[in-house]
Amino acid sequence: MAELTYRDAVARGLAQEMSRDSDVVLIGEDIAKAGGVFKATVGLYDQFGPLRVRDTPISEQALLGAAMGAAMTGLKPVAEIMFSDFLAVCFDYFANEIPKSRYMTNGQVKVPLVVRTGNGGGSRFGAQHSQSVENWCMMIPGLKVVAPSTPYDVIGLMAAAIRDPDPVIFFEHKSLYATKGEVPDGEIVDQLGVAKVVRPGKDATILALALMVPRAIAAADRLQAEYGINCEVIDVRSLLPLDTKTMLSSISRTSRLFTVEENPRLCGWGAELVSIAVEECFYDLDGPPVRITTPHIPLPSAAVLEDLAIPSVERIVETVRKSMAA
Repeated sequence: MAELTYRDAVARGLAQEMSRDSDVVLIGEDIAKAGGVFKATVGLYDQFGPLRVRDTPISEQALLGAAMGAAMTGLKPVAEIMFSDFLAVCFDYFANEIPKSRYMTNGQVKVPLVVRTGNGGGSRFGAQHSQSVENWCMMIPGLKVVAPSTPYDVIGLMAAAIRDPDPVIFFEHKSLYATKGEVPDGEIVDQLGVAKVVRPGKDATILALALMVPRAIAAADRLQAEYGINCEVIDVRSLLPLDTKTMLSSISRTSRLFTVEENPRLCGWGAELVSIAVEECFYDLDGPPVRITTPHIPLPSAAVLEDLAIPSVERIVETVRKSMAA
């Protein structure tokens, strides 16, 4: 058992799969000798060499196109888009080309491609480098979408993503890179499409993702200690495939639902989960589902404004407390 940072877990997960399968290759901007702008690929160039860890020009279209071609012809590329905001630059590839090739060829062509990208705010990078865009990807048929919150989940879900025959968008939260967690020795392999109950409870269900998971847990602890409200917190982990069984089972038992989303409120992932909950277990609910989100605004770079925009522990506590008292 070792304590690893989230960023070191990224490197360990990649190294695990690269050691296991020589077809796994890494491409991206400054990922080789520099170890990545967030230092999440440090040591991989030295361990696996320049043929398997390749720097690219600063062109998201070019690197994603190269990765798609490599995947279609037998390799298992892991491509890094430095900031998730830049998925907009290569939107045609990840919206039209990559997720549809297997379907359009009736399975004759597979695209086993993982796109890693730094997602989310809290690091003062401003409106064009701080967005939480998992909802962009969730709406695209043919993609799988993953967002781990702990070092252990990073390794296990990275392995599952690389071994999956379909394209996976792997969101690494920038504000989690320095966080630490216990990780056992040996190979770690998880499963896509499985949510995790990270704090059991009986009074309300809180669904959270990535950075919002530790905040939801901290809020649930305060709600229990200060107000006697016992919340169950579920780390969604995978938006596609979506583990509706775990979430609906919890909602039906607690009878209250809250989502904590970093993406902007309009068309956020929580809206879809609320829709599913209302369709599937409406009569089990004792109150309306409540979404705790970032407002529908460009994210500010000023520290106090960014902190005000992104859901905080305090806002989660106050929202849940007021809703449960109503």
